[in-house]
Amino acid sequence: MEKPFTLTIFTENKSGLLNRLAIILTRRKINIDSLTTSPSEIEGVYRFTILIKTTADEAQKVVKQMEKQIEVIKAFYYEADEVVYQEIALYKVAINLMTSGNILEKIVRDNHARILTFEKEFIVIEKTGHESEIQALFEVLEPFGVYEFVRSGRVAVAKPMNNLGEFLKTLEKVG
Repeated sequence: MEKPFTLTIFTENKSGLLNRLAIILTRRKINIDSLTTSPSEIEGVYRFTILIKTTADEAQKVVKQMEKQIEVIKAFYYEADEVVYQEIALYKVAINLMTSGNILEKIVRDNHARILTFEKEFIVIEKTGHESEIQALFEVLEPFGVYEFVRSGRVAVAKPMNNLGEFLKTLEKVG
């Protein structure tokens, strides 16, 4: 049965790697629902966080195949209850005579969001949360006129104590 999995791939920062990781998923007809890359807690090591929907067996196979890439140090896959995750979204919303600032401020407050900037013609609202919360706020704001909307990919940390630093020390002892 297909369900969401969060892949965390620790790599060297080399060009072309993202393409090769995407090809591994494409060959298996697995779509990338979300992708985020960033430096990790270890200098020189980068983290790819990829959200996919597939079976547990396929997720395990994908991770093993990704680990065969020379620049990949270690890859993990997690089910939804094994990670703490969030996304961030920005909404550029119209302000007009029909829209009182008090109404938008109440919406912001009720949705645990915040106003980043208040301009003459628009405001920019920031919301951090799960995809459903971000979408719910979008739907509330849509009647006011959303000029722009952007959402990040998933950022996640694993609940199990997979310490990359300890893993790297183990590799040094072996090597």
